Parts: sequence; structure tokens; C-alpha cells
Amino acid sequence: MKLWAGRFQKETDKTVNDFNSSIGFDARLYKEDITGSMAHANMLASCGIISQDDAQAICAGLQEILLDIEAGKIAFSAENEDIHMNVETLLTQRIGDAGKRLHTARSRNDQVALDFRMYLRGKTGTIKAMLLTLEETLIKLAGQYQNTVMPGYTHLQRAQPITFAQHLLAYGSMFRRDITRLEDCRARMNECPLGSGALAGTTYPIDRFQTAKALGFDAPVMNSLDGVSDRDYAVELLSDLSLIMMHLSRFCEEIILWCSWEFKFIELDDAYATGSSIMPQKKNPDVAELVRGKTGRVYGSLMGLLTVMKSLPLAYNKDMQEDKEGVFDAVDTVEQCLPVFTAMLATVRVREDNMRAAASRGFLNATDCADYLTKKGLPFRDAYKVSGKLVYYCTEHDKTLETLGIEELRQFSPLFGEDVYAALSLDTCVRQRKSFGGPSPEQTAMQLDALKAFVQQHRQSETE
Repeated sequence: MKLWAGRFQKETDKTVNDFNSSIGFDARLYKEDITGSMAHANMLASCGIISQDDAQAICAGLQEILLDIEAGKIAFSAENEDIHMNVETLLTQRIGDAGKRLHTARSRNDQVALDFRMYLRGKTGTIKAMLLTLEETLIKLAGQYQNTVMPGYTHLQRAQPITFAQHLLAYGSMFRRDITRLEDCRARMNECPLGSGALAGTTYPIDRFQTAKALGFDAPVMNSLDGVSDRDYAVELLSDLSLIMMHLSRFCEEIILWCSWEFKFIELDDAYATGSSIMPQKKNPDVAELVRGKTGRVYGSLMGLLTVMKSLPLAYNKDMQEDKEGVFDAVDTVEQCLPVFTAMLATVRVREDNMRAAASRGFLNATDCADYLTKKGLPFRDAYKVSGKLVYYCTEHDKTLETLGIEELRQFSPLFGEDVYAALSLDTCVRQRKSFGGPSPEQTAMQLDALKAFVQQHRQSETE
């Protein structure tokens, strides 16, 4: 019999029961459900609402159920709809009437809100740790390739010379923001909805601050309607996960390009590539392509939950049962993608020779040529035109700026001197970009130190 069956004269139709049931996916909340129930039982006893003996029996029974679930000894029932009713039914079967007192001053509405918050709170920490590991990989690679010159691109056209370290540290900055976004999300998530009841709290003299503290929350949710109907934290987390996947996907797109024969900037380790069933020469970047592809399903989960929530009146509605599967899938996807991407990146072979060769073609020093003339006194817009004419001249004569003779250069401006060749060298172009955040050795070292300090600080916070 359903735990809520008193009002009804008929059994629930099997098709409705199957349709209504969520145990197929919310079973993963078992630990949070049991932990929350223990805190609730202890609070009820502290407030004199149930006896200490009943609270002890409830907590002992719940602990046994937890151990049995983790040992694989319990099969959940769709008849009991969800993880909450499954656990309560098992508890009542094992300890009798004391188990029936557990749900005093509580609703499944605030129970599921609690479980979901606790579960996602834990996942923010797990994903943050994975991002920190990725950052450590980026730090190691960037440290190795601080002097490796490569083309920087705009519009996927060679633009200006940078270093491979500078390129990697750009992603380091992206993932750094992802980490702080997860922390911000967790801070807003860390309010306890338990005690909100179905929507209007309870007439029992409960202590919501006790349960909030016992479960590691900063405070109780202030408004009981908001406590049971809020899913902002889940939407926010999905948004954060979508940004993580966007950054991974952008990185993967570049890795796919870089390991192609057209670029050949890197080579993937054999352990993180696949072959073709028909073409023996192929070495495919399937890991990067899959991460890129899986980004779409995380985006889909975000849009799905936004759409579910967009028209719901307060407080709880059954529509909100649709919050979990998409969020669970997005969390699982990110947790699957981050470790394999990090391992793939850590094992790449960097082709410094090909990077430098690409940087030496495409007139990446054209801006530096204009800057050279500007420093000689020519207005930048005039210097820009001279540099543009020189590029056109070189393309027509199959030359590069640095291979032009001094007399050829002076046909375009008398300001060119012998010092132009040093100014136009790739190493000089990179070394002189000393503006804050640029690719010069000093600025790259600054960025590396800042990222190292960030990772160290956040690693320490994990253990506090």
C-alpha cells in the first residue's frame, strides 16, 4: 500500500505507477536521503517531538539500510515510486512504528529538495578537483614550452606570433573562471530547505538551524515556498557545466586541427587515438571529437531544465521531477570528459619545429613592421599602409618581410634601417610583447606563477 493511500479508494493504475515512478534515476540519492533523514530524526528528538529511543532506532535502522544498499543487498521497488518512499518503507519494515515517526514535520517536497542540493553540492567539489588536475597539466605543459613560437590566429588566419605556453595559459584562464563559478554556485546552493514542509513549513516546534548545521549548510532557506520550489542552483550548475564543456570543446577543436596533417603541430599518443577499419594510415582524434560532441547533450540538459521551470507556479509541481535526469546526465558527462581529456593532453607530443615554421610564414610580423616605423616617427595609420604595401609586394615576389633587402624596404619608406631585421625576427616579436598578459617571457612567467598560486590555494581549500 502507498504511504499516502489514506485519501484514495482505488489502487494506482500500473501504467500511472510506472509513469510516476522516479526510482529508476533518483536511486543515486540514497546516501543523501539517509543522511538527511538521520539529521531530521535527531532534530525531532532534540525538540521533544519524538523520543530519543525512537530517534536512536531510526538512525540505527537507516545506517543498516545504507550499508545494505552499498553492499548490493537491496533491490528498490517501483511500487514505492522514489528513493524517499523506498527508504522509509524499508525502515518501517525493519523497526516498526518508530520508522513511521520519521516523516513527522517533513514532506517529500522538502526532502527531495534537500537530497538534490546535497548531491549537487558534493558534485561541485568533485568537478572542481578534476578542473584543478587539468590546470596542473596545463601548468606543466606551459612551463615546458615557454619559448616555443607558434602562430596566433584570428578568423583561423595566421595573425601574430605567440608561444605555445601563451596559448595553453589562455585555456588556463578559462578553467580558472570555471572553478570560481563552481565555488560561487556552491555558496548559493548551500542553504538548507529541510523544514519547509510541503510549502508552508510546519506547526511542530522544529529547529531548522540544527538540521542545517548538522548537514553542513550555511543556513536554512529563508522562505518555505522558495525552499521547495527553487531549482535555480541546478540551472546555475548546468550553466557552469555548459561553460566547462564549451571550453573543453574549443580546446578539442584546436587539438583536432593541430594533429591534422595540414597543421601537424602536435601528435596524439597512441593510447588516446583510434584507427580506421579500412584506412591503415589513419590516426583519429576520437577522444577530442567525442568531448566536442558531448558538449551538445550538456547544453540540452540546461535548456531542458530552463524550459521545465519557466512557467511553474509556486510551490512544488510534479513537473519538477524532470529536474534530475538531465542534471545527472550532465554531471556524469563532465565527470567522464575531464579525466580523459586531461590524460590525452598530458601525453601529446609537441612538434615545435612545425609550429615555428608556420609562424615564419603568413606575415605574422606585419604589425611589428608597422610598429617599427611608428617608433621611428611615422603616424601609425601611415605605417600601417606601408606595412600593407610591403606584404602585397612580398606576396607578388614570393618573399617575406625579413628577407627583403634594405634597399627594397627603403623604396617604401626611408625610415627603414639595418635594425629592422632584428625588430622583425619572430623571437623579437614575441619578446617585445611585454604588455600585461602578453606572450613575452616575463609575462608568461607571471601568468604561470599566478595560475600555480591559484591552484595551490584551491587545493588547500579542498582539505580545510
